[in-house]
Amino acid sequence: MSSELFTLTYGALVTQLCKDYENDEDVNKQLDKMGYNIGVRLIEDFLARSNVGRCHDFRETADVIAKVAFKMYLGITPSITNWSPAGDEFSLILENNPLVDFVELPDNHSSLIYSNLLCGVLRGALEMVQMAVDVKFVQDTLKGDSVTEIRMKFIRRIEDNLPVGEE
Repeated sequence: MSSELFTLTYGALVTQLCKDYENDEDVNKQLDKMGYNIGVRLIEDFLARSNVGRCHDFRETADVIAKVAFKMYLGITPSITNWSPAGDEFSLILENNPLVDFVELPDNHSSLIYSNLLCGVLRGALEMVQMAVDVKFVQDTLKGDSVTEIRMKFIRRIEDNLPVGEE
């Protein structure tokens, strides 16, 4: 699919959500929920097409997300910065977010997180590989910031819960 068609289709989706829901917070929640459902399914395609093995730590996970996943699906390579001292939190800096091409936020939607779908995709995909993460936008070029920044925080490794008696 051409990137312009994808961008315009995504814009139509966000526009419809803004009409369907009364406030930006509800739209943001819906975008995150939709992204999560996409991420849960997209991880299988990603693992099959990328031949990436299991990541051993959060830094390796960050590299795979930025250098392989974003490149594969959005055609961009965000930079990884602002690591926390504990190594459990980092930022992805998107110099160019393809989802916001042709977009201007109206004044009455100042709290809309237009690209919040991306946070849900990342959260859903990582949950499927046993990583619970918190993902949120902290800067957005649509709101006048110089870059778009997505903050990712590792919460915990998800243990597989097998039924009693099975191993």
